[in-house]
Amino acid sequence: MARISDVMPEIVSDAQWREASEALLTKEKALTRARDALAAERRRLPMTKVENAYIFESAEGKVSLVDLFDNRPQLLLYHFMFAPGVHGWPTAGCPGCSMFTDNIGQFTSEHLKARGITLALVSRAPLTSLEAYRKRMGWPHRWVSSANNTFNVDFGITTPEGERHGLSVFLRRDEDVYRTYFTSQRGCEALGNVWGFLDATPYGRQEAWEDSPPAWPQTQPYAWWRRHDEYPASVGREQADG
Repeated sequence: MARISDVMPEIVSDAQWREASEALLTKEKALTRARDALAAERRRLPMTKVENAYIFESAEGKVSLVDLFDNRPQLLLYHFMFAPGVHGWPTAGCPGCSMFTDNIGQFTSEHLKARGITLALVSRAPLTSLEAYRKRMGWPHRWVSSANNTFNVDFGITTPEGERHGLSVFLRRDEDVYRTYFTSQRGCEALGNVWGFLDATPYGRQEAWEDSPPAWPQTQPYAWWRRHDEYPASVGREQADG
């Protein structure tokens, strides 16, 4: 069996290491620019209108898809695999979805709200199961049940082959809701942080350096940043209509 010392990368001088590091950094910067270009293309994706008036069960009672926006223009809705016949049902949700949700920082929602984005989770499990598991995991995020509607089936999450996970992104104009983006599997790996979530939304980071469609909301870079407890309560809601 080979020893770690036998399979280590080449040992070089400090000057050689710096040269190799600079060459790798050049490739990393090219990848960042390519990722920015892909995000710009995502902001120009065509949208599809959601025609059904879905009603979900929540800790606050029955809520509509529009209600989930919480008077903001954009909604990130994570399809969490927690349904009959899936993993630890009826007492636990999908381990992979749980790991994803663990990576959503405790205060991520506060920063997203500042850009007019609401974050929520949705599953087919009954609300009582969702709430019990959410408390067990210590997650603060809103989680609603689609057990009594066709949402999961209509959006291709519940299929004859089984359950899927993923992230759907929506844009609201008054009472009209549009689906703008969906990603699943390894596409979710870049999410779970403020920047990854912002890049998935139709408005993006809303910073002036971004290549966005005309009239998309934008401000100067960094100017909107606050500590998570310093955003005003109404932040991000002024763009919800129109």
